[in-house]
Amino acid sequence: LEEQVGVAVGVGEVFDLYARREETRRDHIGKLLRYLGARNATAQDRRAALVAAIETAATTDKGTPIAEAIIALFRERLVLLPAANRIERIGLAARAIARRRAEAALIADLDPEKLQALDNLLVVDPAIGQTRFHWLRSSPDAPAAGNLVGLTERVAFLRTLGIDPRLQALIPSGRWEQMVREGDATPAWLANDFNASRRRATIVAQIIKLGQKLTDDAVLMFIKLMGRLFSQANNRKKQRHMGARLETSKVLRLFLDTIEALQAADDTDADPMTTLDRRVGWQRLLQVKPGLEAMVKNNDVSALVTAAEQHATVRKYAGAFLQTFTFHSRRRHDPLLA
Repeated sequence: LEEQVGVAVGVGEVFDLYARREETRRDHIGKLLRYLGARNATAQDRRAALVAAIETAATTDKGTPIAEAIIALFRERLVLLPAANRIERIGLAARAIARRRAEAALIADLDPEKLQALDNLLVVDPAIGQTRFHWLRSSPDAPAAGNLVGLTERVAFLRTLGIDPRLQALIPSGRWEQMVREGDATPAWLANDFNASRRRATIVAQIIKLGQKLTDDAVLMFIKLMGRLFSQANNRKKQRHMGARLETSKVLRLFLDTIEALQAADDTDADPMTTLDRRVGWQRLLQVKPGLEAMVKNNDVSALVTAAEQHATVRKYAGAFLQTFTFHSRRRHDPLLA
């Protein structure tokens, strides 16, 4: 190279030194930035990137969208992108700030008594032998009278805490879902290790979510129990019909004999009652009348009446359910709710 450019031997070492100089790197970068119309990031640019990252982190906890927001801000300002680890630090700081803001929004208006009640949920309650936090999240699923009563007890307990479910509207949906997911995966003993703000905000999010879930579960379980009640009533009705088949067959046979006797009397111009008494027997007809009336009455019984026979079972859970929930109708003076 020295021979090609016509310089003295050994001058190439000077070029190597020039290329490695920090001043050379800065000079070349400066020329490139001026050519591209760009500049290095300033503290003001980094603050703006942090604000953009916080806005994104308020809706999601994922790192990629947060990093994309930071990069987009720098490019919008024609700023040279900082090192990857600097972008990562800005993103982590933004995510932490967004989380703290969401936590503060949930518990800012709670008085000290409510905050203490939230902390008490993580303490073992001697009455049930476990923490109320675990008790609330371990609700039964199988449709049963005792399980429905357990659900209504949990809903009633949640209401005593006085947490307004409208607090959820203060948190963007993405951040809210992240808080709920973290709470779902957090046992009581681990929640105790969180700082006070995060611990209480996690519990508030769980209370609001559980209030919705337990309400849905209780209503669905009540519907299933009612469906089972009427299904059992229909089955009992069918079984009664099956049990009365022999008696029904006898009555139908007697009815057929009566028709044949009356038809024979009509064909021979004989007295119908005399023919009926001779071929069937009037007293025989009178004897089957009470049984026939009972059969007709049982056949006309609705499933509701048959289901009412299980009133003792329904009382185990219906009262607690109706005391826990108040139902409304879109129609005024709806007779269903009268």
